[in-house]
Amino acid sequence: MGLTRVAVRLFNSNSQDTYEADFLVDTGTTETMAPAFELKKIGMRPVGKEIYELASGELVEYEHGNAAITFMGEVVPARIIFGPDDSEPLLGVVALETAGFIVDPKNQTLQKLRARPLKRIA
Repeated sequence: MGLTRVAVRLFNSNSQDTYEADFLVDTGTTETMAPAFELKKIGMRPVGKEIYELASGELVEYEHGNAAITFMGEVVPARIIFGPDDSEPLLGVVALETAGFIVDPKNQTLQKLRARPLKRIA
């Protein structure tokens, strides 16, 4: 199984400035993360802090903010983690599912769902 990457653009809703990069699709993380200095460069400001668990099990505290994310023709709102300045941008599962995509690990691509699952409440 290989790595899946996708071209992503983050929008700062306050200034309409953008950050564009190839993000690693990471179904093991809920949130989307980008280097803090890139987010600050486009005028994004943190709105809070959370503790996150890294793949190594280490607990770290990161600031987070809100942005619009666009990829593969879809635009979704998402929480953005202000990651370390040398971090690789990650596209998390919340943004993927909100946009209606799943990962095809065999072909290392994103596949658009034909329909989004919606369960009827009894």
